[in-house]
Amino acid sequence: MSDLHFPKATRAHVERRHALAPVAEDAFRAFSKAVFAEGALDARTKQLIAVAVAHVTQCPWCIEGHVKAARREGASDEAIMEAIWVAAEMRAGAAVAHSLKALDLMDDAEG
Repeated sequence: MSDLHFPKATRAHVERRHALAPVAEDAFRAFSKAVFAEGALDARTKQLIAVAVAHVTQCPWCIEGHVKAARREGASDEAIMEAIWVAAEMRAGAAVAHSLKALDLMDDAEG
């Protein structure tokens, strides 16, 4: 992936984004902080979930940030990879589940 398609976030990007919409930016930062705070799920588990979701949404910035955060929270490389495999299975499972639509359409075409 080239930097042209996935530029590295800089302090200037963050400051400009905030300057253009400070209320939304501040609200998002507060929301993110609340979501990843310790609660019924510990921070490590939340970061592993984020790693999995980042792979399903295919966000390179999210993958980078949440893999690093998961490691900071004590997740092993094995746990991170298992989270990625869970994401892959869920994504594949969705394709299989959606095949029901194709099967119905094939049945309609036959009738």
